[in-house]
Amino acid sequence: MLLPELRKRVYDANVALPQHGLVKFTWGNVSAIDREAGYIVIKPSGVPYEKLSPENMVVTDLDGRVVEGELNPSSDLPTHVELYKAFPKIGGVVHTHSTEAVGWAQAGRDIPFYGTTHADYFYGPIPAARSLTEDEINRAYELETGSVIIETFRERDLDPMAVPGVTVRNHGPFTWGKSPEEAVYHSVVLEEVAKMARFTEQINPRVEPAPKYLMDKHYLRKHGPNAYYGQKGASH
Repeated sequence: MLLPELRKRVYDANVALPQHGLVKFTWGNVSAIDREAGYIVIKPSGVPYEKLSPENMVVTDLDGRVVEGELNPSSDLPTHVELYKAFPKIGGVVHTHSTEAVGWAQAGRDIPFYGTTHADYFYGPIPAARSLTEDEINRAYELETGSVIIETFRERDLDPMAVPGVTVRNHGPFTWGKSPEEAVYHSVVLEEVAKMARFTEQINPRVEPAPKYLMDKHYLRKHGPNAYYGQKGASH
């Protein structure tokens, strides 16, 4: 069996989604990439989380062709593939339809920077990518979903490692990280930050974004060259 350790990690990452309240039914998926081997491991399409196992994860190549596995890969695989190709430092991708993040996606709004929880993981607003055109949807829906995410990061000159997530208008959130575990962590953070931002605007509809110097302090103390938060060797 190919990549048994990565299969187990991708399985664990997928079952973490319902544990964190990020998915209902089968509304989400996690993948990871082994760049040295040139393979992606991803959840099978439409399989309930309680029926997942490391063995039924699907292995594909970097063009999305199944290399090992009897089940169809997640229908979102082409989106994951596009992100892996465009963002060479990422090692895992998560897609969910988590409630708060979808609310911002359907509103077509960036999630503004209002406080330190946000700044600990996202350096700036969490962008909302545009809706797909009818032609893009009809041509290659999942692939073009990846393309509009990449377009958003290029047009805004964003570093995907500093802003490890996005929402796609009328759809939902995608997050990523250096590993599948980190990608899930960022998915949890995005959902919580989305909820906090909604509460903030409900309490004060005239609220302004927090100052950049506060964002710099909180982001850089965790992720900057002189980071001092936490313990050496700890990922968060």
